[in-house]
Amino acid sequence: MSSAFSVLSTRGRGAARLAAAALVWGLAAAGTIACAGTAVADGTPQSQGGATATLGELKTYGSAVVHDNGEDSWVSAGLFEMSVDDGGMLQTYCIDLHNPTQRDAKYQETSWSGTSLNGNKDAGRIRWILQNSYPQVNDLAALAEKAGVTGLTEQDAAAGTQVAIWRYSDGADVDAADPQAEKLADYLQKNARNLPEPAASLTLDPAAVSGHAGERLGPVTVHTNADSVSVTPPADTAASGVKVVDKDGKAVTAAADGSKLFFDVPKDSPDGSASLGVQASTTVPVGRAFASETRSQTQILAGSSESTVAAAAVADWAEKGAIPALSAQKNCGKGGVDITAANKGDEPFTFELMGIEHTIEAGVSQRITIPLQEDQAYDFTIAGPNGVEKRFKGVLDCQTQGGASDISTQTLSEPSPASVGGSGGGTDLAETGGSNATPVIAGVAITLVVIGGAVVVLLRRKQTPPQD
Repeated sequence: MSSAFSVLSTRGRGAARLAAAALVWGLAAAGTIACAGTAVADGTPQSQGGATATLGELKTYGSAVVHDNGEDSWVSAGLFEMSVDDGGMLQTYCIDLHNPTQRDAKYQETSWSGTSLNGNKDAGRIRWILQNSYPQVNDLAALAEKAGVTGLTEQDAAAGTQVAIWRYSDGADVDAADPQAEKLADYLQKNARNLPEPAASLTLDPAAVSGHAGERLGPVTVHTNADSVSVTPPADTAASGVKVVDKDGKAVTAAADGSKLFFDVPKDSPDGSASLGVQASTTVPVGRAFASETRSQTQILAGSSESTVAAAAVADWAEKGAIPALSAQKNCGKGGVDITAANKGDEPFTFELMGIEHTIEAGVSQRITIPLQEDQAYDFTIAGPNGVEKRFKGVLDCQTQGGASDISTQTLSEPSPASVGGSGGGTDLAETGGSNATPVIAGVAITLVVIGGAVVVLLRRKQTPPQD
């Protein structure tokens, strides 16, 4: 425990911090710390394309002490693993310290503008940390030498990296419990430089187009870091005759970054809609954010295997009248959801949303921001012509501290399924009664009584002025 005293007392934290660190280490040794509490939601997030993954376990981690409003709280710090839909694995760190993780939460690759990184002047420093630390740098001896420490375990490296990230993502006053991990965190924080946001692994822009039958509707532009993507035409192509083509009208089954795709709709087609899909296998760029609509901690990518990424676009057409193309995207900068409506018809398109009527004139594209409160769930259905309805569903999660969250809400057991829009379900130490960690807690508590008394004596001796 002498090393615990040295790492914490040299930062001027005192006896309370030493006790917190001792408790953290005791629990970590028993393998009972998980990153956060729990909660589940139905529904599919509004996707911008890219990788979709399911949160797994906190795999490689150490411990940290968070100092907030005069109180010290323990938390696990390290790498999560996520399994990608249709193949692949991701490694991620948290960038949302005060919110819980939720077991089996579904995550979607997301731009920084749709997360708490929006407006964070230090977001680019987080990307630097990710590129210059574990697991991108897996030569731990070399990393230790740069950080000026005598050695690093994978757990130390993961904990130190996570702590450095939290200092920039959440502005948190947080220390790694292990001395080597703490020195790594300090090195990373001091040396971090701002880097630009990485591009998406795969997106289609725009995600919705419209027009008249007999036209090529588009273009839809492919943006990807993959060498190529496969293009899946509308499922009912044989019946509808709708094809996916390039600018020259040639059928497309594969595309690359920058390719422009069009829906070729036969002139005699009845009013309707169709969608196309693109898919590729690639590594997701380090620094991409991953958000969940179940209010689970926002994650940032630290490493990716070859993974499946996908995106989709939809086209609507009609012979006459209003022909809207509708899409939605969270806008954390404006605190709401942007609804983009492009009317390629020959009549105005009018719809009502949250009690307000909006009209999009013929030939006009307009973006409407629907203001929401932080943590507010939304479920918008916009009725279009000919009985067409577009539904957009999710939760606005733009801040690192939600109203229902608390850093002390941690769990000593496996996270349990999540619920829509809430952070609840986590348990603190006082609520773990029947946990299999109880004997450990009791043992650590006894040790803390002894350590606490010793620390008080040491501090009093240190603060007592010498007698003449």
